[in-house]
Amino acid sequence: MELQLALDLVNIPEAKQLIKEVAPYIDIVEIGTPVVINEGLRAVKEIKAEFPSLKVLADLKIMDAGGYEVMKASEAGADIITVLGVSDDSTIRGAVEEARKQNKKIMVDMINVKDIAARAVEIDNLGVDYICVHSGYDHQAEGKNSFQDLATIKRVVKQAKTAIAGGIKLQTLPEVIHAQPDLVIVGGGITGVEDKPAVAAQMHQLIRQG
Repeated sequence: MELQLALDLVNIPEAKQLIKEVAPYIDIVEIGTPVVINEGLRAVKEIKAEFPSLKVLADLKIMDAGGYEVMKASEAGADIITVLGVSDDSTIRGAVEEARKQNKKIMVDMINVKDIAARAVEIDNLGVDYICVHSGYDHQAEGKNSFQDLATIKRVVKQAKTAIAGGIKLQTLPEVIHAQPDLVIVGGGITGVEDKPAVAAQMHQLIRQG
């Protein structure tokens, strides 16, 4: 099980400062969609250059032109690139093909997918590396979480690794770990606390214990 830090509401200097504080305790750093919108793929390039030992995920939430967008993110140094589960199979297929060429990985974000089980089976057959259940900001505001969806994809997915994102905090982490995803994605649960290194270290330890 790995820990991914999601950075959404920061600029590049703030991102670098945050990562420095918690780098020993995380496996993957996610350059979130808002950061990519505000800063471009330059954010991915700069973070990868400064923290070469960390894997960098570019949360592009690709919906079209999968191959091209994966190529551009790969050029910027991304190790993992996200595609939306609601996008067309041809988009996901194109993203996977390009990722294989570049020796990168594809994560499919299941946000807003209506039939999680059926779509997860289809996506798993397209050869993606990760399938992620995700309660977005708007879902969290309505009190939704992803635990049920994680149980669903764990049951049906045979090849891809599983990931969970959305509102995970230190208090809820044991419940997440119990569900046994391959990847736990935490944003505000680390970035929004005062003592970031202490919380990240605790999360790291809990995840390692499994």
